[in-house]
Order: sequence, then structure tokens, then C-alpha cells
Amino acid sequence: MGLFVEKKESYKNRKSLIIYFSRADENYAVGYIDKGNTEIVAEYVQEFTNADMFKVEPLIPYSKDYRTCIEEAKHRIGNAPIKEKLGDISSYEVIYVMSPIYWGTYAPEMETALKDVDFTGKTIRIITTHEGSGLANVPNDVKRVCIGANVLEDSIAIKGSQVKSAKSKIENWI
Repeated sequence: MGLFVEKKESYKNRKSLIIYFSRADENYAVGYIDKGNTEIVAEYVQEFTNADMFKVEPLIPYSKDYRTCIEEAKHRIGNAPIKEKLGDISSYEVIYVMSPIYWGTYAPEMETALKDVDFTGKTIRIITTHEGSGLANVPNDVKRVCIGANVLEDSIAIKGSQVKSAKSKIENWI
């Protein structure tokens, strides 16, 4: 009698796009950083998938101070202009949506980037960075905004303070 192991579907060789928001400067529980935690994780995903990357950037930069930034984010919910709109995604099979947690979900600029884009037939995988919020409401919000996408249930949340040691966790997840 043989041993049957369920083969995990591989996403390594599929045409992929990483859509992410990340912020350097003062971060909760981490202090001042030169590169945002989500950007570090996005680079890990890119290394393992050879995905293209699209960084969602606010039209008006956030304050360097963490508490001020969070208050600014609260006021941007529902109206967070971005520097550049996401282009044509029709050639991608897999979309990685990545953001830190702000007010129980992704950064407000992520909603601006994702809305009004045709995600029909795309597979979406989610990663969040946080210091205790986990995935928060990101999976539900991605499902609400990314109409027609297959949002996978295998989302992962990585503590910002553990990002630098999370590379193997990302590789195993991919």
C-alpha cells in the first residue's frame, strides 16, 4: 500500500503580479525603518515567483511619525488618491495583494488601486504585515473589490517585527 500525499498547487511558474503598499519611516513595534515591511515581503515573493511588481503609492505621502500616519490613513478611507493607476493586468494569472493593516484592513490606497480593475478569472493570494491584527478584514475586502477573482483561502499574515526572518515561510507558502 502506497503513501498518497496531496500535491500542493504550485504558483511559482505562473505569470504573476504583486500589487503592494508599503511604508518606511516609523513603524509600530519596529521603530524607524528604511524599507517598509510589506516591501521586504514583496521582494521575497518576487524572488520565488519572478512576478512583476506594482507599488501603490499615495499621492500625498504619509507622515514619518507612526501615530500621525495612522490618523492620516483614517481620514483617507474612501478617498485615498494614488500617484499611478494600475495598468492592464489581462496577461497575469496570479495576483498577489499585499498590505500592512490600517484600521482593520489594507491601506486605503490599496482600495483605490484595486477598484475598477477587471479581475475576472484571476487568482488572488493575500499577504498582510501587522503587529497583532493578522489578516484583519483584508480577505473580505479583496473579495468585495476584486470582482470576478478567485480569492484563495490560503492567505498569510506576517508580523512586521518578524519580516526579516520570514523568507522561508514565504517560500513554503508559494
